[in-house]
Amino acid sequence: MEKLRMAVLYGADAVYLAGTSFGMRAFAGNFEGDELRQAVDFAHRHGVRVHCTINTMPRNDEIARLPQHLELLNDAGVDALIVADLGAFTLAGRYAPRCARHISTQASICNYETARAWHDQGASRVILARELSLEEIRTIREKTPPELEVEAFVHGAMCVSYSGRCLLSNYMTGRDSSRGACAQPCRYQYALMEEKRPGEYFPVFEDEQGTYIMNSRDMCMIDHLDDLLAVGLDSLKIEGRAKSAYYAAIVTGAYRHCLDAAAEGRKPDPVWRDEVEHVSHRHYATGFYYGQPGQYYQDSRYIREWQVVALVEECDEAGNATLSLRNKFRTGDTVELVGPDLRPFAMSVPEMSDTAGEPLTEPKTPQMTFYMKLPQAVPPFSLVRHAVELSAK
Repeated sequence: MEKLRMAVLYGADAVYLAGTSFGMRAFAGNFEGDELRQAVDFAHRHGVRVHCTINTMPRNDEIARLPQHLELLNDAGVDALIVADLGAFTLAGRYAPRCARHISTQASICNYETARAWHDQGASRVILARELSLEEIRTIREKTPPELEVEAFVHGAMCVSYSGRCLLSNYMTGRDSSRGACAQPCRYQYALMEEKRPGEYFPVFEDEQGTYIMNSRDMCMIDHLDDLLAVGLDSLKIEGRAKSAYYAAIVTGAYRHCLDAAAEGRKPDPVWRDEVEHVSHRHYATGFYYGQPGQYYQDSRYIREWQVVALVEECDEAGNATLSLRNKFRTGDTVELVGPDLRPFAMSVPEMSDTAGEPLTEPKTPQMTFYMKLPQAVPPFSLVRHAVELSAK
């Protein structure tokens, strides 16, 4: 719920989520029935749509349970269902008639005939395969009905296989990537061992650059939003259900500001472009939009250079803020604040106080409430972050 709130407050037009089954992120914080209704209510009160994933490939015992789940989503007010399986798509039309049907990227739509076929069956939107170029997307847009919406991923993790159609995780760990449980073994460092020399490892090189031969870069298209608009996309999708609430907030806010500027023909404020460097990420590339993105061979570590230390719960016009602690920091530290429609700014941490009014130089108890004077008023759900090197070595 915290991630959903952040995505909504930081500028999303729609959020996508899942119930506790049939979604491609089995280990994400998915939504139970009552919480799902609360999520839909919160999003709708802010003018934001809710899209729910039904994008696994259900087995017989699962497909028998799907109608009940679809009825729950329909009654909860979900706006659209994201499906990949034809049987699930058909059942969605029958048991969730209030919900639009979107075709998941798991269906690997790569051409206009497939997009047309789904539209003929009743789909209102197709979410294209991640492996398409801008020119391929332009052709799909030109050769499909204008009322069919076209969506594409613009930011987030990439898969070394074809949009998640991978057997490696299942083979090595028993966790099936096509059923929402990928262990990401493509990120591992591999070596070669000869049968008659057990325990003797030889390095594996795709080329002279290194041994992480299957490690994909992260997609980042924030510098090319004008190109995405030019090919006629209706929706730009940010991957991140398995990420943190901080990630959801920062990346959504960055794309919101840069997209609005691109739509108006303005040059984006560089401070918003820089925001995507403030979240945990692997080395960026532009996906397949301009050609092969290439792998990153040196390592598979995330770049983590910032940490959230506090969440602003309330703040008056004079900058007197009530905060909740997330990670340790202290008086004298330089921190940054960023919030819903709040341009990031830096400040030096003054002396704080606890709920009893006693002076406080270093709040230490997780989730504790404390008070701090800010140089300006900020909205609730603003984040205080601290530059710290957390990247794995």
